[in-house]
Amino acid sequence: MDRIKQDPLRELLRVYFILGSPNCLQAPEVVLEAAIKGGITLFQFREKGKGCLQGEEKLNFAKKLQSICQSIYVPFIVNDDIDLALEIDADGIHIGQEDEPADVVRKKIGNKILGVSAHNLSEAEKAIAAGADYLGIGPIYPTTTKEDAKEAQGLSFIKELRQTGFDIPLVGIGGITAENAGPIVKAGADGVSVITAISQAADPEAASRLLRKAVLSNI
Repeated sequence: MDRIKQDPLRELLRVYFILGSPNCLQAPEVVLEAAIKGGITLFQFREKGKGCLQGEEKLNFAKKLQSICQSIYVPFIVNDDIDLALEIDADGIHIGQEDEPADVVRKKIGNKILGVSAHNLSEAEKAIAAGADYLGIGPIYPTTTKEDAKEAQGLSFIKELRQTGFDIPLVGIGGITAENAGPIVKAGADGVSVITAISQAADPEAASRLLRKAVLSNI
């Protein structure tokens, strides 16, 4: 991937907000609008977990959140659901190691943004070879948001990637708050990705602003 495409993506990864209907204390639309006002730079639609929407309801919900993002151009990424991403012409898709292979996904989505979760050097190398635009690294800290989350690995893998010459954009995920975001960026990540730090905050706008400050002050 060329540097011209990478640099804007590094900026987009600064404060990467992930949201689905099961994650919110307030109406998801309200939370997303507040998060955008607070300064998030990228949004991922992740409709998974107990009580998540399905079928037409999921589609309509995705379109509603996408329109909010489009109103202030925050790129809209879809988690895992390639058919949905293509149907609504999302800006990109994020997949994990248990999802469809990255090279297959790349062929399906063309030049849309492709993010891939990676937990070791082998997975990182394969993702990059398959056309990943950025890697999601984590969980950095312990998290209960994802039922299938792997054991927290701290900052070691981010440091390892940078020390071994990997220049691909990286975003840390897992248990991240404004209080612990700084070390992730200092270790070499381009930004942080969060769910509950914003979605379950009493003031999502203020929470987003604090995360943005924590990241930018450590770039």
